[in-house]
Amino acid sequence: MSATAGQHDGADERRPDGPWFALLESNTTGTGREFCAAARARGLRPVLLTRDPDRYPYATEDRIPTRVLDTADPDAVLACCAELAEDAAGLAGIASSSEYFVAPAARTARKLGLPAADGDAIARCRDKEHQRTALAAAGVAVPAFAAVTEVSEAVRAADAIGHPVVLKPVSGSGSVGVRLCRDGAEVRAWAAELLARATDERGAPVAARILVEAAVHGPEFSVETFDDTVVTVVAKHTGAEPYFVETGHDVPAPVPDATAAALGDTALRALAALGLGWGAAHTELRLTEAGPVVIEVNPRLAGGMIPVAVRAALGTDLVDAVIARVAGLPAGPSAGGAGHAAIRFLPADREGVVARVGGLPDAAAAPGVVAVTSGTAEGRTVRITHSFQDRLACVVATGTDADEAAQRAVTAARLIRIELAEPATLGRGVGGR
Repeated sequence: MSATAGQHDGADERRPDGPWFALLESNTTGTGREFCAAARARGLRPVLLTRDPDRYPYATEDRIPTRVLDTADPDAVLACCAELAEDAAGLAGIASSSEYFVAPAARTARKLGLPAADGDAIARCRDKEHQRTALAAAGVAVPAFAAVTEVSEAVRAADAIGHPVVLKPVSGSGSVGVRLCRDGAEVRAWAAELLARATDERGAPVAARILVEAAVHGPEFSVETFDDTVVTVVAKHTGAEPYFVETGHDVPAPVPDATAAALGDTALRALAALGLGWGAAHTELRLTEAGPVVIEVNPRLAGGMIPVAVRAALGTDLVDAVIARVAGLPAGPSAGGAGHAAIRFLPADREGVVARVGGLPDAAAAPGVVAVTSGTAEGRTVRITHSFQDRLACVVATGTDADEAAQRAVTAARLIRIELAEPATLGRGVGGR
């Protein structure tokens, strides 16, 4: 398919109000939509490059021009972006809010002489085995780990590391495929499940290689950085083991300054060890009795509506900062924030077909609420995947302290009603990255 095949014409596409800003795929909700809005606010014309426009209902709602192409083909992506660059409006930048397309976006931008991070360093970072090895070599604390390609190897590695262990794909995001295994039988079963998967949740091929790593105990945090600066430390809430689905976040994390500083310093050392530090990064850590341990470095802006919560709490607009950096524009001014914000997700508790989505206006009108999003719609099939796909809706609320923000978010989330009909058999999932 040609780079421009399947183009969706719209009034906004014909407006000569600024250069193009290409988004290579996107998060299907949340920050994906935020990227488009931020680009427009900067006088740019966002254009979505995607293999499947139906994944992005907001593109139609917001009249975002779309180019349909094989986004897994670097030559097709380069040809499409080169065509945009040759347009009279020009091309200001190329970015992605999707974990899977940040590296290709950066590589394409550099080929066209546009501002970008080191795409090769991003690609290396996305391989969790390489990431773990590089961090350990630099003296950054990570869990004990082993990469394996056979079930028997996974069992032996778990025995050597000591149970419980965590098994996960070497690439991926959103807790997809991540599971705590308490004994050899669970390791054997889950390793067989992961190694049998030929594609990820987007349908892209995946390597038959997984990580076995020591389970790290302690509260979980993320550190949001921009370049070599810590923007904030975020407290993370997760669902019940053996899975690690994120159920909420608190911005900033309600921890002592010394704890926040230790977490931030560890994140910056991790970025330096991986050759990163250009633009946004999202580093996940656990705070153990011995200090912070890096669970994962994500060379991209955080998902899960964290940028919205950061803006609401601190007045720092990370989405705009990414757009400005990639487009070569000056940083925007900081605004005032409420001081604290909380994110709470509404998880699916069973499978079925969505019959009705209600309560969104009520949640949006609740005290302190600044954002409400739904990750599903009537007619969609809900499946329990033990990943980010189980989150059916999200609320972001502010408060004078962490407790008030959290209570407001929880209260508002309870107002959302997603009614399911018959159990799921076939159908479309709730979302993706």
